[in-house]
Amino acid sequence: MSVTNVEVGGSAPYAIHIGDGLLRDDALLAKHLRGRHALVVSDEHVSPMYGDAVVAALRSARPDAQLATLVLPAGESAKTFGNFNRVIDALARMGATRDACVYALGGGVIGDMAGFAAACWMRGIDCVQIPTSLLAMVDSSVGGKTAIDIPQGKNLVGAFHPPRAVVIDTAVLRTLPPRELRAGLAEVVKYGAIIDAGFIDWLEAHADALLAMDATVLSAAIARSCAHKAAITERDPLEHGERALLNFGHTFAHAIEVEQGYGDGLNHGEAVAVGMVLAARLSAQLGMATMDDATRLTALLERLGLPVRIPHGLDAEALLARMRLDKKTAADGLRFILWDGIGRARIVAGVDENAVLRQLRED
Repeated sequence: MSVTNVEVGGSAPYAIHIGDGLLRDDALLAKHLRGRHALVVSDEHVSPMYGDAVVAALRSARPDAQLATLVLPAGESAKTFGNFNRVIDALARMGATRDACVYALGGGVIGDMAGFAAACWMRGIDCVQIPTSLLAMVDSSVGGKTAIDIPQGKNLVGAFHPPRAVVIDTAVLRTLPPRELRAGLAEVVKYGAIIDAGFIDWLEAHADALLAMDATVLSAAIARSCAHKAAITERDPLEHGERALLNFGHTFAHAIEVEQGYGDGLNHGEAVAVGMVLAARLSAQLGMATMDDATRLTALLERLGLPVRIPHGLDAEALLARMRLDKKTAADGLRFILWDGIGRARIVAGVDENAVLRQLRED
């Protein structure tokens, strides 16, 4: 079995394991279980496909362990205090000790909720992220951000809690719905947009292969994306500086997601695609970059089957109000990740709200 390992350093180092068939790698899954308690958290869509395989692998390698499973509802609307409490209750019922481990098997919603519960149980136990969506593989499973949503905004309650490991089984992508594949590709494009202009060239050359789910090309895209995120989060684990660049397009995206209602309309990756286009156009409007770069980014996203415009019916003033509450807003006003062109993103504070409104209304 060929495995690519991406190492994440810093004060809490861990490895990202990438390969075909890793969900059935008994030794790999079990090596990260330090104690005797393991809770596998998944959702109602993913668990029937892969839950038994993960549990069987853990039982095979660690017959002495006490294993439990928890299946939660699927979708962004499930990322609530109520479901977070269900994870905590499951840990309490099994008497999980400080060396217990939560295995987060699913997309970004499960990774966020299970990771947040692991961060809170006894002030922090191990969590192994096992992402099953492309979006989670290249973004949310890496870096230790965990959170739940509240009505006022997305991911407003959470904690930084680096995983003990990330296990990426590329075989699961073969069962991923096309829409979810495209959503993940938005986050892949983001790395080229913010830091790696050559990656945009590569993605343009391999767009058709990515959409056709070519295993070799997808694995290369995942590894390159994870390497970028690993390097950034290692240098800035708590988002005091450079890590904020990973939010390119997200201020717009989160406003769209919250305003349309969690689970309705655009999913996260689709909203990020729209948000990146808006950020690129806002950068051009402010004289930071050319509109040609925004047009090129838009064309790539459209080629990958992603939306590039705000959904009909969302009010510009309402979206702006959501942005004021966003985590990325600072004391000096709206803070955006904008760019000086492809591969050259930067943090811009105190962005004029009227400029933002003009962009929202023009879209």
